[in-house]
Parts: sequence; structure tokens; C-alpha cells
Amino acid sequence: MEVVDKQKCPFCLKKTLTLTEDQMDIPFFGKTYIFSMTCSNCKYHKSDIEAEETKDPVRYTLEIDNAKDMNIRVVKGSEATVSIPNLKMTMESGPSSDGFVTNVEGMLQRFKKIIESERDNTDEEDVRKEAKNLLKKLWKVELGEQKVKLIIEDPTGNSAIISEKVKVEKLKK
Repeated sequence: MEVVDKQKCPFCLKKTLTLTEDQMDIPFFGKTYIFSMTCSNCKYHKSDIEAEETKDPVRYTLEIDNAKDMNIRVVKGSEATVSIPNLKMTMESGPSSDGFVTNVEGMLQRFKKIIESERDNTDEEDVRKEAKNLLKKLWKVELGEQKVKLIIEDPTGNSAIISEKVKVEKLKK
């Protein structure tokens, strides 16, 4: 792992940014590079993951139908869009989108944080109620009591869901 400290942060402009680069060999996916920037002053954070091998645009679809599925490995590149259509939830790609390696449970936790933030920062009762309902549904998914599909679409091919259960399709450019 390579770490470079005391770099100039693009947001607070202080020399408190740490750059990290690491590589990882992910079974069934290949050699990957993991990059991150973290500022100890303003808490800015950005991370990405990039496969060494150039890959085609791809769509992964996983039907989550039991608690064991929470352990399935997920690789999300920064250009990927993640969605759970059954619950009308989407995590779009974009300039502030991070790439990361996690599992299905970690992916659901990221959705939970977004929903909890929305619930806690709104004055609208209907938005708060909808957020509470979504959180209950995610809890049922984690317990294996509710089936949903997790879909990752990545135009760069830098994402994967690593399981025999996953359906892999080429994504049209």
C-alpha cells in the first residue's frame, strides 16, 4: 500500500489530505487498484476502484432471497449505478460517487444511511413516514424475509457481484 500524507486538499486548501493507493486480487474479478483521498481537516473523502483489465460495459442482477446473500461480494466502480427497483431506490454515479468493495449487507447499509439522513433532515411527515417504511423493508431483506433485486450497471465494467446466483448481461453503450 502506498500512502502520501500532507497533500493540499481541493476543498479546504490545507495540507491535510492523505492519498492512498492499494491493489487487491479479487477472486473471479481480477487485479484491482483501490484509490482514496481523505482530508483530516474538512473530512472530504473520495474513493474509487479500477480493474487492471479493461472490461466491457456490464449489468449485474442479483435476486436477494435469503440472509446468506448478505455475504455476497460486491465491487462498485465510481461510474456504476446501483438500484433496488422493487423499493424504488437508486444510487446514481457521478462526480461525488465512490467506488468500493463490500458485500450485499454493506450495500444495503449504504442505502440505509441515505434513507436515515432523509428521514432525519425533513420537516415533511409523509417523507419521514416513507423513509421509515423503506427502512423496515430493508430490515426484512437483511433477514431474508423479503425478496428484492440488486442491480449494478457499469459502463466501465469496473463493478461486479460475485456469486453463482448473479445474472450478467452486456450493457449497451
